Amino acid sequence: MQTYIKYFVYATPSLLHYLSLTTSLFCIGLCGIVSNRTNLLIILICIEVVLFSIDINFVIFSVYLDDICGQVFALFILTVAASESAIGLAIVVVYYRLQDNIVLPSIGLLRG
Repeated sequence: MQTYIKYFVYATPSLLHYLSLTTSLFCIGLCGIVSNRTNLLIILICIEVVLFSIDINFVIFSVYLDDICGQVFALFILTVAASESAIGLAIVVVYYRLQDNIVLPSIGLLRG
């Protein structure tokens, strides 16, 4: 039992582990945006993943440098992400009512 506790204490993740997590999340979101150009909902989700990875990065460096500014920026990013989701989903609903699908190649037909 003691050896398990000893290894658990020393197995805390370092700054490099957190940075690799945020880098992989950012790359997954970016690849999702680039590779999927037909479904608007998937693109919105990928943008949210990218913003979330940047948010985690700000919080990690805020804790690492013992400064509150990163956490304040993280709150601003969360606010921007929430408003982006609300506006994006409202656009998707209006587009679906007009076209009966959410396929993006025909989005250039909307004018006004």
